[in-house]
Amino acid sequence: MGTLDPDDLLATLARRFAGNPRRHPGIEWAEVEARLRGNPGALATLVEMERTGGEPDVIGREGGSGKFFFCDCSPESPAGRRSLCYDRQALDARKEHKPAGSAVEAAEAMGVELLTEAGYRTLQELGDFDTKTSSWIRTPADVRALGGALFCDRRYGRVFVYHNGADSYYSIRGFRGILRV
Repeated sequence: MGTLDPDDLLATLARRFAGNPRRHPGIEWAEVEARLRGNPGALATLVEMERTGGEPDVIGREGGSGKFFFCDCSPESPAGRRSLCYDRQALDARKEHKPAGSAVEAAEAMGVELLTEAGYRTLQELGDFDTKTSSWIRTPADVRALGGALFCDRRYGRVFVYHNGADSYYSIRGFRGILRV
Protein backbone atom coordinates (compact mmCIF):
# COMPACT_ATOMS: atom_id res chain seq x y z
CA MET A 1 0.00 0.00 0.00
CA GLY A 2 3.01 2.33 0.40
CA THR A 3 2.68 5.42 2.51
CA LEU A 4 -0.79 6.38 3.50
CA ASP A 5 -1.75 9.98 4.14
CA PRO A 6 -3.69 10.41 7.42
CA ASP A 7 -6.64 11.92 5.55
CA ASP A 8 -6.69 8.97 3.14
CA LEU A 9 -6.56 6.60 6.09
CA LEU A 10 -9.44 8.41 7.80
CA ALA A 11 -11.49 8.17 4.59
CA THR A 12 -10.76 4.43 4.38
CA LEU A 13 -11.65 3.94 8.05
CA ALA A 14 -14.87 5.96 7.64
CA ARG A 15 -15.96 3.79 4.68
CA ARG A 16 -15.17 0.60 6.59
CA PHE A 17 -16.98 1.91 9.68
CA ALA A 18 -20.09 2.79 7.66
CA GLY A 19 -20.05 -0.55 5.86
CA ASN A 20 -19.94 -2.63 9.05
CA PRO A 21 -22.38 -1.11 11.58
CA ARG A 22 -22.82 -4.45 13.37
CA ARG A 23 -19.28 -4.15 14.71
CA HIS A 24 -19.92 -0.91 16.61
CA PRO A 25 -23.58 -0.29 17.53
CA GLY A 26 -24.25 3.05 19.20
CA ILE A 27 -20.91 4.58 18.17
CA GLU A 28 -20.83 7.59 15.85
CA TRP A 29 -18.03 8.05 13.33
CA ALA A 30 -17.71 11.79 14.08
CA GLU A 31 -16.67 11.01 17.65
CA VAL A 32 -14.17 8.36 16.51
CA GLU A 33 -12.69 10.71 13.91
CA ALA A 34 -12.31 13.53 16.44
CA ARG A 35 -10.48 11.18 18.80
CA LEU A 36 -8.18 10.03 15.99
CA ARG A 37 -7.40 13.54 14.73
CA GLY A 38 -6.22 14.40 18.25
CA ASN A 39 -3.94 11.36 18.46
CA PRO A 40 -1.19 11.22 15.80
CA GLY A 41 0.37 8.16 17.48
CA ALA A 42 -2.85 6.19 17.07
CA LEU A 43 -3.09 7.30 13.44
CA ALA A 44 0.47 6.05 12.83
CA THR A 45 -0.44 2.69 14.36
CA LEU A 46 -3.59 2.45 12.25
CA VAL A 47 -1.55 3.25 9.13
CA GLU A 48 0.68 0.27 9.95
CA MET A 49 -2.31 -1.96 10.68
CA GLU A 50 -3.77 -1.01 7.30
CA ARG A 51 -0.44 -1.29 5.45
CA THR A 52 0.07 -4.87 6.67
CA GLY A 53 -3.42 -5.96 5.62
CA GLY A 54 -5.29 -5.78 8.92
CA GLU A 55 -8.29 -3.74 7.75
CA PRO A 56 -8.75 -2.16 11.22
CA ASP A 57 -12.22 -1.19 12.37
CA VAL A 58 -13.89 -0.10 15.59
CA ILE A 59 -15.29 -3.11 17.46
CA GLY A 60 -16.37 -1.48 20.71
CA ARG A 61 -15.80 1.07 23.41
CA GLU A 62 -14.29 0.81 26.88
CA GLY A 63 -16.85 1.68 29.52
CA GLY A 64 -14.87 3.76 32.00
CA SER A 65 -12.42 5.58 29.76
CA GLY A 66 -14.58 5.81 26.65
CA LYS A 67 -11.65 4.63 24.53
CA PHE A 68 -12.49 2.99 21.22
CA PHE A 69 -11.20 -0.47 20.37
CA PHE A 70 -9.74 -0.84 16.89
CA CYS A 71 -9.10 -4.43 15.84
CA ASP A 72 -7.83 -6.11 12.70
CA CYS A 73 -10.99 -7.18 10.87
CA SER A 74 -9.46 -8.63 7.71
CA PRO A 75 -11.22 -11.88 6.80
CA GLU A 76 -7.96 -13.82 7.21
CA SER A 77 -4.94 -13.20 9.42
CA PRO A 78 -3.24 -10.05 8.04
CA ALA A 79 -1.06 -11.10 5.10
CA GLY A 80 1.75 -8.70 6.01
CA ARG A 81 2.13 -10.29 9.45
CA ARG A 82 2.45 -14.00 8.78
CA SER A 83 5.27 -16.54 9.04
CA LEU A 84 6.32 -15.24 12.45
CA CYS A 85 7.14 -17.28 15.53
CA TYR A 86 5.58 -16.21 18.83
CA ASP A 87 8.19 -14.07 20.66
CA ARG A 88 11.88 -13.10 20.83
CA GLN A 89 12.76 -16.02 23.10
CA ALA A 90 11.33 -18.44 20.51
CA LEU A 91 13.10 -16.64 17.67
CA ASP A 92 16.44 -16.80 19.49
CA ALA A 93 15.92 -20.50 20.24
CA ARG A 94 15.64 -21.46 16.57
CA LYS A 95 18.96 -22.73 15.28
CA GLU A 96 18.06 -22.84 11.58
CA HIS A 97 15.28 -21.74 9.24
CA LYS A 98 14.51 -18.72 11.39
CA PRO A 99 11.43 -16.68 10.52
CA ALA A 100 11.76 -12.97 9.81
CA GLY A 101 10.59 -12.06 13.31
CA SER A 102 8.10 -12.67 16.07
CA ALA A 103 4.45 -11.77 16.55
CA VAL A 104 4.97 -10.22 19.99
CA GLU A 105 7.77 -7.94 18.78
CA ALA A 106 5.93 -6.99 15.59
CA ALA A 107 2.83 -6.08 17.62
CA GLU A 108 4.87 -3.97 20.03
CA ALA A 109 6.61 -2.19 17.14
CA MET A 110 3.22 -1.40 15.60
CA GLY A 111 1.80 -0.16 18.90
CA VAL A 112 -0.87 -2.85 19.25
CA GLU A 113 -1.48 -5.73 21.64
CA LEU A 114 -2.06 -9.31 20.60
CA LEU A 115 -5.64 -10.38 21.16
CA THR A 116 -6.34 -12.48 24.22
CA GLU A 117 -8.44 -15.61 23.86
CA ALA A 118 -11.46 -13.66 25.15
CA GLY A 119 -10.76 -10.83 22.72
CA TYR A 120 -10.44 -13.27 19.83
CA ARG A 121 -13.77 -14.87 20.73
CA THR A 122 -15.39 -11.42 20.94
CA LEU A 123 -14.10 -10.60 17.46
CA GLN A 124 -15.54 -13.87 16.15
CA GLU A 125 -18.99 -12.81 17.38
CA LEU A 126 -18.80 -10.01 14.80
CA GLY A 127 -18.07 -12.21 11.79
CA ASP A 128 -16.26 -15.26 10.52
CA PHE A 129 -12.52 -14.59 10.69
CA ASP A 130 -9.55 -16.90 10.08
CA THR A 131 -11.49 -19.59 8.24
CA LYS A 132 -8.38 -20.46 6.19
CA THR A 133 -5.62 -18.99 8.38
CA SER A 134 -4.83 -18.79 12.09
CA SER A 135 -3.65 -16.07 14.48
CA TRP A 136 -1.32 -16.11 17.47
CA ILE A 137 -2.99 -14.87 20.65
CA ARG A 138 -1.52 -13.61 23.92
CA THR A 139 -0.28 -16.69 25.69
CA PRO A 140 -0.54 -17.11 29.47
CA ALA A 141 2.84 -17.08 31.24
CA ASP A 142 2.47 -20.64 32.54
CA VAL A 143 1.99 -22.02 29.03
CA ARG A 144 4.82 -19.90 27.64
CA ALA A 145 7.15 -21.04 30.45
CA LEU A 146 6.73 -24.60 29.17
CA GLY A 147 7.77 -23.58 25.63
CA GLY A 148 4.31 -23.31 24.13
CA ALA A 149 2.19 -20.58 22.64
CA LEU A 150 -1.50 -20.35 21.71
CA PHE A 151 -3.21 -19.58 18.43
CA CYS A 152 -6.81 -19.58 17.23
CA ASP A 153 -8.86 -20.02 14.10
CA ARG A 154 -12.44 -20.64 13.00
CA ARG A 155 -13.37 -23.97 11.46
CA TYR A 156 -16.67 -25.84 11.18
CA GLY A 157 -18.54 -22.82 12.54
CA ARG A 158 -16.53 -22.89 15.80
CA VAL A 159 -13.60 -21.04 17.30
CA PHE A 160 -10.69 -23.29 18.22
CA VAL A 161 -7.75 -22.56 20.51
CA TYR A 162 -4.64 -24.63 19.90
CA HIS A 163 -1.09 -24.85 21.17
CA ASN A 164 2.19 -25.13 19.33
CA GLY A 165 5.83 -24.67 20.12
CA ALA A 166 6.42 -20.93 20.37
CA ASP A 167 9.25 -21.24 17.85
CA SER A 168 6.96 -22.65 15.14
CA TYR A 169 5.83 -20.52 12.24
CA TYR A 170 3.63 -21.11 9.22
CA SER A 171 2.73 -19.17 6.10
CA ILE A 172 -0.93 -19.14 7.16
CA ARG A 173 -0.38 -18.03 10.78
CA GLY A 174 -0.10 -14.36 11.67
CA PHE A 175 -1.53 -12.21 14.40
CA ARG A 176 -4.34 -9.74 14.96
CA GLY A 177 -3.86 -6.65 17.03
CA ILE A 178 -6.03 -4.40 19.14
CA LEU A 179 -5.53 -0.70 19.68
CA ARG A 180 -7.27 1.41 22.33
CA VAL A 181 -7.79 5.05 21.31
